[in-house]
Amino acid sequence: MARRDFLVELGTEELPPKSLFTLAQAFADGLAERLAAAQLAHAGVEWFATPRRLAVRIAKLTDRQPDQEVKRLGPAVSAAFDASGQPTRAALGFAASCGVAVDQLQQVDGPKGKVLQYRATRPGEPTQALLPGIVNATLAALPIARRMRWGMGEQEFVRPVHWVVMLFGTDVVEAEILGVPSGRHSRGHRFHAPGKLAIASPARYVEVLETRGRVLADAARRRETIRSGVAAVAEEIGGEAVIDAALLDEVTALVEWPVPLAGRFDERFLALPEEVLIATMQDHQRYFPVRDATGRLMNRFITVANIESRDPDKVRDGNERVIRPRLADAAFFWDTDRKQPLAARRAALENVTFQNKLGSMAAKSERIVTLATRIAQVLGADVEAARRAAELCKCDLLTEMVGEFPELQGVMGRYYAQHDGEPAEVCEALEEQYQPRFAGDRLPHTPTGAILSMADKLDTLAGIFAIGQKPTGTRDPFGLRRAALGVLRILLERKLDLDLVQLIEAAVAQQPVAAPPGTATEIWLYMMERLRSAYTEAENGRRVTGEMLDAVLATRPTSPLDIDTRLRALEAFLSLPAAESLSSANKRSANILRKAGEEVGGTVDPERFHDEAERRLFEHVVRMERVIEPLIERREYTAALDRLADLKEDVDGFFDAVMVMAEDAQVRSNRLALLVRLRNLFLRIADLSYLPG
Repeated sequence: MARRDFLVELGTEELPPKSLFTLAQAFADGLAERLAAAQLAHAGVEWFATPRRLAVRIAKLTDRQPDQEVKRLGPAVSAAFDASGQPTRAALGFAASCGVAVDQLQQVDGPKGKVLQYRATRPGEPTQALLPGIVNATLAALPIARRMRWGMGEQEFVRPVHWVVMLFGTDVVEAEILGVPSGRHSRGHRFHAPGKLAIASPARYVEVLETRGRVLADAARRRETIRSGVAAVAEEIGGEAVIDAALLDEVTALVEWPVPLAGRFDERFLALPEEVLIATMQDHQRYFPVRDATGRLMNRFITVANIESRDPDKVRDGNERVIRPRLADAAFFWDTDRKQPLAARRAALENVTFQNKLGSMAAKSERIVTLATRIAQVLGADVEAARRAAELCKCDLLTEMVGEFPELQGVMGRYYAQHDGEPAEVCEALEEQYQPRFAGDRLPHTPTGAILSMADKLDTLAGIFAIGQKPTGTRDPFGLRRAALGVLRILLERKLDLDLVQLIEAAVAQQPVAAPPGTATEIWLYMMERLRSAYTEAENGRRVTGEMLDAVLATRPTSPLDIDTRLRALEAFLSLPAAESLSSANKRSANILRKAGEEVGGTVDPERFHDEAERRLFEHVVRMERVIEPLIERREYTAALDRLADLKEDVDGFFDAVMVMAEDAQVRSNRLALLVRLRNLFLRIADLSYLPG
């Protein structure tokens, strides 16, 4: 079959920058899936995205489907013909549905005898005829949260569509896509090259847009052009650009022809906290801040224009005029907020709602105080520091600065607390309460910060579960997944040994609503599922499986740190030669005991042993109970399992020589009791019956 490249481009109004690349990737993936479903082979898929276009290019796409063999089974031959050999209505109807005469049907062996079969070869459809449907179906399935209509049509898309390019090789694929007829004419940069651009073939697409349209269609290349250009301009002015990855992606999605330019602002604004300057430049203006050789912010910034102006100074002046009032507002907020202590805002938190059913921020703050104090007492930390940090933790929400820059909550609390003369650890904790903010983010480094972070997150988990608004597969408006993982990371990475079950119960008990029965257990299980994902998806060289975690959780530990210690012991145990045999023995024991049901109970009586194998196992179990007890008390689980591996020979001998479910009830009961003693040795650490083998 012949092969040709395929190109589809949608020209639109400016697309939302934060979802641009997600849409482009979904467009490419969706086309690839539908081409595969249609049995249309190709050599690769690549996507392009700019603020005004989504495009996909398919390399070496076959020009038609392969021929397909069609088989349909019909009625049994015995029912298809009457006694005289004439076709019955069943045979005639089946033949008609296949579009053939009865004599063109075959007789083949079926599951219950001879049946009629229709067999034919269906020619493959031309690719060019299939592409319009494939493209339209893919666009309809894109993950667009809110679609819009435009003009008088009924079509819906994320933004109005103005042109469509669809080329298969050098041929235009005739179609109507979202109400727009396809063609070969794209358009270039809105200002540099607004006219139509003829695309001769998919291979020329990127080149034509760049050389004639002043558009860099390849997002990866455009991102690197911006990064290197910003870095070069920063170096020219004697500094180093602060290039945040998220900002770089957003700017890449905002421009088609990037031109970096340096600007400046009044030096007096450097007296503001640098986080305020960075938030103003990055989050509000999409500028890249610049640091000097000592790491301090300079009164310079770099903007990326979407036009190559003949008078770049005017573009620079315009950006400088825009940022000046922004920084002036920030300076005003900074001065105003410091006129009263942070603590003076506590009472006003009564007027800020956390959640309608869960009360105000003041009420949440009081719950955090109680929980943080409890955690500090258990850990032997500074209780007064934890209490004070919890009292102040939400006060900066009422400052002018955080009102303008919500992303600075916590950060401004630290600055204002420092200004008020609060203890250093309290100040740090006010910022650290929100850590970790995302996967891989840093953890609180102060004990008080870790305590405050956990107390805040546990209160949120308890409250939202108590009112029945736990996360679904697609919705998590209160960030409960992030909160659960944050608590677990703090406990594990800071090696804090806390009874998480008790903390969850305490958090649920102090909610202002009556939580449904089992809410605390539901939260614990939810957090354990997050822990499961963290273990099984982590790329840290560990070999933790879901079965291993189930084996540990079956023993009902309540401290995540204890869970992790048991898992590390289990990892080491599973590398021992005896592991597979002992895991199988535990599984066999568990099955026997489960089937025995009410018969299980009582104590082991050595006088009732009939076989030397059961006597040897019993004596070994008794010795092991004395050996591993102090190891378990010290949580030396690895050493304990290492010693328990010595049981392998006697366990194997027992199961080879002894019939547990003996006919004699007393013998049977004695052997079941021995199995219970054996199982309990391992259950002090993990239930090995959950493991494969």
